[in-house]
Amino acid sequence: MTADKVLHQVEWRKSSFSGTGGNGSGNCVETAALPDGRIAVRNSNTPDTGTVLFTRTEISAWIKGIKAGEFDDLT
Repeated sequence: MTADKVLHQVEWRKSSFSGTGGNGSGNCVETAALPDGRIAVRNSNTPDTGTVLFTRTEISAWIKGIKAGEFDDLT
């Protein structure tokens, strides 16, 4: 099965904080767990423009950093 086909068959999840319309409130990322264990991340507004793939270890480190406030300066 091709990567594109896999990415179209998985269940994508978007944050409930994404909202809709108006001043950027509809901007968000989507994530999906892939059958091989990796995590896919893409822009929910333009899902066909590219997807970044992470291992479980990589995504875990990223989420821990977010929870620790390491990326707060980017908001």
